[in-house]
Amino acid sequence: MSPVVFVAVLGAAMLHALWNALVKGGADKHVGIGAVVLGHVPPALIAVAVAPLPDPASLPYIAASLALHQGYQIFLLHSYRIGDLTHVYPIARGSAPLIVALVSALGLGVTLLPLEQLGIAVIVCGILSLSLVRRADGLRNPRAAVLALVTGTFIAGYSLVDGLGARAAGTSLGFFGWEAIGGALIFSLYLRLAAPGTLTHIALSAKRVFAIGGSASFAAYAIVTWGFTQAPIALVTALRETSIIFALLIGVVFLKERLDMAKLASTVLTVLGAVLVRFARS
Repeated sequence: MSPVVFVAVLGAAMLHALWNALVKGGADKHVGIGAVVLGHVPPALIAVAVAPLPDPASLPYIAASLALHQGYQIFLLHSYRIGDLTHVYPIARGSAPLIVALVSALGLGVTLLPLEQLGIAVIVCGILSLSLVRRADGLRNPRAAVLALVTGTFIAGYSLVDGLGARAAGTSLGFFGWEAIGGALIFSLYLRLAAPGTLTHIALSAKRVFAIGGSASFAAYAIVTWGFTQAPIALVTALRETSIIFALLIGVVFLKERLDMAKLASTVLTVLGAVLVRFARS
């Protein structure tokens, strides 16, 4: 992986952790997730105005991506309603790279160097080991863990679809821009049916999450989608999930979640995995 892609994806990881923390820090998770998803629209409109139209061959990928992103958003919403950021986030994000790597190797014929495989494995172990950490009240939270794992499956699904779709589209920015607009429209409909009044609350009380969270989320995944066209999807997905490092810092410093040696050890493992991925082909 080139230094430019490596640094860009790490930046995306930081932005990703930021919007997740904004959502987790809010009282109403429907409002938080909804504000972020709808906040994609302003930057997405700019993106589709300046980017070329995606190749028609990518349309099936856009359709599949819309469905997978909706599933991800819905399960993430429910995960955050019952679990800590430093509990839900590691499981959801840690399971995805493993699934993507297995599908890439077994189903897509992608060949990863032994050191790249080791780097992915170390990142996954570092992140998933946080699932063993107890929640803030000292008790385990199996329901949140299950929801987070399902969320991770959706993450793996849309990562693979978006990586292949961006390549087929010939424009990663145009591909994600149109997907983001379609996703916002569909999620708005979901909110009207599942949580009436949420759209009004977003307009009245979630302007900061809409503007900051939405822009950060759009920028983060636009960078990642571009990364999918520059490097193996499995490597980009694994590196993106080092966002757990930033999420841990935000959770502890700003959300006052508990820090212990287990979390620190998991973070060190994750950093080590990222280093292995970066220098595997050097």
